[in-house]
Amino acid sequence: MPPSAKTLARRMVPHPLYRRYRQRKVASLIAGYPPREVTHTYGGHTLRVRLTDPLAEGWYDHDWGKLEAVAFLRERSVLRPGARIFDLGAHQGIVALMLAREVGETGRVVAIEAEPHNARLAAANRELNDAANLTVLHAAGAARAGTISFAEGLNGQIDEHTSTGNVEVAAVTIDDLAREHGTPDLVLVDVEGYEGAVLEGARETLAGGSTSFLVEMHEELNSYGGRADEIVELFSGFERFVAVEDDDPFLPLQGSPPAGRFFLIALAGPPRSAV
Repeated sequence: MPPSAKTLARRMVPHPLYRRYRQRKVASLIAGYPPREVTHTYGGHTLRVRLTDPLAEGWYDHDWGKLEAVAFLRERSVLRPGARIFDLGAHQGIVALMLAREVGETGRVVAIEAEPHNARLAAANRELNDAANLTVLHAAGAARAGTISFAEGLNGQIDEHTSTGNVEVAAVTIDDLAREHGTPDLVLVDVEGYEGAVLEGARETLAGGSTSFLVEMHEELNSYGGRADEIVELFSGFERFVAVEDDDPFLPLQGSPPAGRFFLIALAGPPRSAV
């Protein structure tokens, strides 16, 4: 199959210039979009959402049915009133708001989002829904604390190769978040291929054996030097379940992990039976 126009552009245009072009395109998409608020039901939770870009419209301007991952974690009592959750790669906070409803007033959700535009929207959506138990941080999950280069986009990503044309954002580790906010019961990781580095920053949390994980594994993982089997092996002492599509049921991992994009749930502690 011949390369797409976007691929050709990336090959022919110097990297910093391409990043600047992408930044201007993103700014244009946001500036040309008439902002509005909508109300929808997401996995059984009615939320108000502020829309300010076309990608968010496509993702959030409609009702969502049951989310298999949320249902699975609820059935196994990982999602429960009073639970503490970290959501890394929270986008505009919709899933984090759903989780905040799941854990109730006695629970806590900490949402981490690196894209400046999306972090602002996540904070705005938090206020729209009076989610006092949700904290939104503009930062990127990483292996070490400090700063990191981020390529902006409506759904941007970490860029380890250059800082020219990118933005520098604070880098946080799961272990540091646990020291500041308390050991989480559940960590969600959806970071567009940067899963390996984020989990490298969770060594103490993983060793603690009391935190469950939901990791969306992306095809871009290889471009950051990671491998799916290595990440799965980090959870060798956990109950491991996988699903390939968003609406697939989670089944016990048998043998090697699936190729390409898939979802991994790793349950900490003794085996948990469904309620």
